[in-house]
Amino acid sequence: MSAPIRRRFAIALSACCVAVAGLAMTAATGDEPGFVSLFDGKSLAGWKANEHLDSWQVVDGEIVCRGDRSHLFYMGDDPSTPPEFKNFHLKAEVLTKPNANSGIFFHTAWQNDGWPAKGYEMQVNNSQGDPVRTGSIYHFVKNFDPPAKDDVWFTQELIVNGKAITVIVDGRKLFEYVEPAGVTGAAPGGGGNHKLSSGTFALQAHDPGSEVHYRNIRVKRLP
Repeated sequence: MSAPIRRRFAIALSACCVAVAGLAMTAATGDEPGFVSLFDGKSLAGWKANEHLDSWQVVDGEIVCRGDRSHLFYMGDDPSTPPEFKNFHLKAEVLTKPNANSGIFFHTAWQNDGWPAKGYEMQVNNSQGDPVRTGSIYHFVKNFDPPAKDDVWFTQELIVNGKAITVIVDGRKLFEYVEPAGVTGAAPGGGGNHKLSSGTFALQAHDPGSEVHYRNIRVKRLP
């Protein structure tokens, strides 16, 4: 093969590789069409913590919660008008340390302190003293068998569509809970406004002995 032909072949091969790489990148970013990231992997931009701000850190592309009770609310670009999610599919990668308790609140709203009074909590707890394990809808659907292990990343999914709440962990559907008609919103033995409506999300720092990591948090709005 002559030198000019070799050069043309090399250029064509290089162009082909670039095109293939471009197709691979498109496929990778298109694996989950419609999903939008809620965490940039670098900062808590778009999020706001109440009570103990030092219970939250971003380390190596992960949100790490460890410390006194605090809730980290997703506030979006404008904290004065947080985004409202009604029907959605939420995904998050989670890692629990031994004896850790946390949770993901949904259909909730900002409050200055205390346990969120609005919406539901999807439990994150694989080994802590509270026997209600990961995937439970706290107070309403109790799962006592941990679907994941401590110190291992797992994917936790939540789908809300109409009155149905579906929880999936590592691709396995744990349950579908359909909110009964006429629900008051009061938790068993307590108050609150725990019912489906719309609202934002919040992560929970439960106590100083609990350490939980979150990453790749994304959501897709549903009709």
